[in-house]
Amino acid sequence: MHTTPRGPVDVEAVLPQLRALARVTTRLHPRRGRPSVEGSSVGGPLLWPADEPWPTCADALLLEHPDGAAVPLVPVLQLLAEDVPDVPFPKGSDVLQVLWCPFDHDPWSAPVPQLRWRRRSAIGRPLATMPAPHEDADPWRVPGACVVDPERVVEYPSMDLPWELGSEIEEPVRRLRAETGWDYDYDLSVAPRIKVGGYPGWTQSPDWPDCACGARMEHLLTVASWEFSRGDERRWIPLEDRAAMAGWGFDSSDEHPWRALQNPAGLMLGDAGGIYIFTCVSCPDRPHDYRFDCS
Repeated sequence: MHTTPRGPVDVEAVLPQLRALARVTTRLHPRRGRPSVEGSSVGGPLLWPADEPWPTCADALLLEHPDGAAVPLVPVLQLLAEDVPDVPFPKGSDVLQVLWCPFDHDPWSAPVPQLRWRRRSAIGRPLATMPAPHEDADPWRVPGACVVDPERVVEYPSMDLPWELGSEIEEPVRRLRAETGWDYDYDLSVAPRIKVGGYPGWTQSPDWPDCACGARMEHLLTVASWEFSRGDERRWIPLEDRAAMAGWGFDSSDEHPWRALQNPAGLMLGDAGGIYIFTCVSCPDRPHDYRFDCS
């Protein structure tokens, strides 16, 4: 079990202007393990129909492989509807799967995610073994198999704050920091890292995509390089992991337990960046788009 510490202050009491902007996000808390094909996971086996071809990269020209070999996509995420009750699954589906090519692509020099929405009862005989990644695949783009422990938490916008509202709360936020030592952006707003729903943890300026139907897409999930950065330990590291963090620091040895907590999936997307996947909740087939940024 993983428990995010409660906020040190009541955000909506101190900043009532944010009440209408609160969102629920589900932190997945991935940890290295042996996930079941029947469960939610990061980098684990997918509940894939045995009679359905495994997808490969369709943009081989960018990859410059002299052997011309097909590049199988790698499993990134599998989510069961009961584990993420706030996700707007298309009618009749109860499994979401995310895959990507383990090589970088334009326009952001990052993997391009693909989504599959499925219904477990319609899968039939599942594929017994996933294809191995291409021999030249970048290991930082192939997530290691992790079990997950979904936890729903409330968050508030940081970089997505409307400009007028940001100006309105600037002084109370400054006073809060001076009186308590807690920082709104780092400690009280957006939950970090691999998560579902809520707000993207942008590093650069927000860039929400629009659907072809004209509606703005909603943040579906984030796949991030790290589970926490310096400063996140004050609020966002789960209570159950605090003991293992004793003496941690970015100069700690590779054997220190914090490294397995910070990057359980072994990902590195750009400079510790993240891929944000968006979907249109107005369209029944849930079209999607993505963005990537890093520091």
